[in-house]
Amino acid sequence: MTGERTAVRPAAPAAGRAARRRIWLLLTAGVLAGIDLGAKAWAQTALVDAPIEAWPVNLQLAFNPGMAFSFAADAPAGVVITIAGLITAGVVVWAWRMAPTARLPWRAATALILGGAVANVIDRAGDSVVTDYLHTGWWPTFNLADVFIVLGGISIVILSFLGSEHEPAKQPPSDD
Repeated sequence: MTGERTAVRPAAPAAGRAARRRIWLLLTAGVLAGIDLGAKAWAQTALVDAPIEAWPVNLQLAFNPGMAFSFAADAPAGVVITIAGLITAGVVVWAWRMAPTARLPWRAATALILGGAVANVIDRAGDSVVTDYLHTGWWPTFNLADVFIVLGGISIVILSFLGSEHEPAKQPPSDD
């Protein structure tokens, strides 16, 4: 041992941190997807006979064959499933790649988007429709997964405008 100090961290702790961040993001997304899927299962049994009026958001069962706001509702189910699956796969790849270097707010926003997207794809896989149950009367009926996706998207826009870096600040090179 020479006793010299180095500014470069060993690879193992960095690799461990990257793995922890990816696991955190995936677990968080999984929990969010589970919450939405549980709410959808409840809605399919509790809201069959009648909606529950709970101003400002009523609970009303609806099935959406399209994507957001019933976009592509008349398209063949296979097309909608393929498009939704490809978009979700893209989010998974992006989340996996950015998680090791992204700060917590970025990872949280990404987990919201990923959790919502995965929940809607899983829900759609069984019968080619997404279960919606939140109804305002002035907006298309939606579900928690949609809320997660929108909150994550808004968070990313805000983080971008605030200049919140996706990657941690780089240390200036040493003069060695």
